[in-house]
Formats: sequence, C-alpha cells, structure tokens
Amino acid sequence: MAKLNFGGVEENVVTREEFPLSKAQDVLKDEIIAIIGYGVQGPAQALNLKDNGISVIIGQEPGFKEDWDKAVKDGWVPGETLFPITEAAEKATVIQYLVSDAAQRIVWPKLKPCLKEGDALYFSHGFSITYKEQTDVIPPDNVDVILVAPKGSGTSVRRNFLAGTGINSSYAIFQDYTGRAEERTLALGIGIGSGYLFPTTFKGEVYSDLTGERGVLMGALAGIMEAQYQVLRENGHSPSEAFNETVEELTQSLIRLVDENGMDWMYANCSATAQRGALDWLPKFKEATLPVFKQLYERVKTGEETKVVLDKTGRPDYKELLSAELKELRESEMWQAGATVRSLRPDER
Repeated sequence: MAKLNFGGVEENVVTREEFPLSKAQDVLKDEIIAIIGYGVQGPAQALNLKDNGISVIIGQEPGFKEDWDKAVKDGWVPGETLFPITEAAEKATVIQYLVSDAAQRIVWPKLKPCLKEGDALYFSHGFSITYKEQTDVIPPDNVDVILVAPKGSGTSVRRNFLAGTGINSSYAIFQDYTGRAEERTLALGIGIGSGYLFPTTFKGEVYSDLTGERGVLMGALAGIMEAQYQVLRENGHSPSEAFNETVEELTQSLIRLVDENGMDWMYANCSATAQRGALDWLPKFKEATLPVFKQLYERVKTGEETKVVLDKTGRPDYKELLSAELKELRESEMWQAGATVRSLRPDER
C-alpha cells in the first residue's frame, strides 16, 4: 500500500502500480465471477472485467426483459455467459451482488443457498449488510464477504475505463473466511478498472454514500440550483440568463477548474469580484446547511433513511411513481431551459 497525505491526514491507498492488472489476473485466474443484476453497476463492472481478461458470467432473470435484452445486446450469450440468477450463482466462485438495494432483500432467499464454502460474496454498497435487521441479508459464516464501491455511476465506471483513466473506489472486508479476502477484493477492484482503492468499512461506505447522494452530489446540489434559479426568475431575469448563471457556468467552466487543481485554484482564476463574493458568502452557506447535514447523517446512521428507501422502492408501483417524479423535474421551467441551452452548445448543433 502507498501512504499518502490527504490534507495533513495520512491514509493507505492501493494504486495500479502496487497492484497491477497482471497481478489481479493471476489472483483471479481460477475464479468464475457471476455478476448478479444487469442494471446500473452490473454492465460496467462485467464488461470491464471481461475486457481485462477475467472470467465473467451474468446472472439476470429473463423476466426482466429490458435488462436481459441489454445483456444480450452487450454480447453476453444465453446459456453460455448469460443465465438466470441461481444458475449463474451456482456456477460461480465470486458472486457480485449488484441488483438494487431493495431487490437484494427480495432475491436473497434464493441466492443464499447457492453460496458454497469458500465463495466470495461481493457488494458495491454496504447497505444490505449494514442494515441487515431491515434487509435480512445475513451471509453464511463459510464465505468471504467483501466490497468494492466505485465512486461514480455505472456509466462513469465504463466511460472512464474506456478512456484509460478509471474511477476511484473504496474497498472493505466484512468477513475473511478463506484468508484470501483482501487479495480477492483488490484484484476485483483493479479488474473493474479502479483508478485507486482506499480502505473503508461496510458501515463507513454506506454512511458516507447515503449522505453524499442526498447531500452535495445530488439532493443538495439540485436543491440550491432550484433556489437560486427561482430567485433570479422572481427578480425578472430570463430563463436563459437564470439557467446559465445557475447551472451552465458551473458544469461547463467552474467545476472543471476545481477538478483540475482544486477550489482555491478555481477562485484564483476568477475575477476579483467573484473571488471576494465567494469567500464572503461561503461561511454563510456553510452555517445555513451544516444543521441539515448533521440531521441527514443522523438519519442515515439510525437507519431512518434506509427504511424510507426500502418502503418506497419496494412498492409494486414504484417505477410509475418514480417516472412521475422525474417527469415533473424534467418538465420544470429550469430544466426545460437547460435542454434548450444544451442544444445551443457548438458541439450539439
């Protein structure tokens, strides 16, 4: 492991230099990896492993036609590399359990009997194991239970892999039955294309992940965008001006500067007026949102957020309800303005 300094705090991380693909291929040479679920993370992780020369099969119920057909379109062959879930799991030595959190609770009773002594049960989210009182996902004692959690969507995992970069991932060992759990985990992390891997726990992963998704990464970001857009529109600014000042400049310019060299560098490369305003208002926004984040983290830690997820996503009409919510978001004035602005980008015309 490499010891790196993160803002004055030292952490151990695993890079591709220390754990090259050739080592991952050697560790996994006798393994058969079954990707269970071909929805969000499944396609990216499966295709990356396959492209890296690692033996992979897919477990997907034929009744979920959209995902089954996607797997076939991606080159997985029914009866050869594509099977119903239990058939794939029985053939595998590593089961990557990548169906949704709500589906994991439902599928678990028929997946658990497929686990053989010495198998590895792999997750990309600490949800089911951490909140086992709610999910009833309790692995047998004679298997490894491991986690590799890419810090991005399945689309990003695949896109970054094809670009030759990779996306960073956390990893954790919940149960080491074979004594090989760590090397299996790191090999799988490198195999799916991770840029580097940093250690965590199942609890640490899910607590940070649920907080991040509800907070800065998605919920808070969308919320403050809507608030600023509304204030600008209420004060007479056009949809185009309000959207450009709220979203377009962030996504097409400023966030890219942050990505390149950090927030201070972005500030240093903006106008003096922008710098001064940002530095003065930063603590006001922190003060306003800190109580919300503390409340959010506590709800994650106590399992209240998990209960909401399982209750809502487990409903038989959830897809219809979700479609309605996303339709409302998509058809709001702000995001309709966004669609128009995107269509006017030079590379879109």
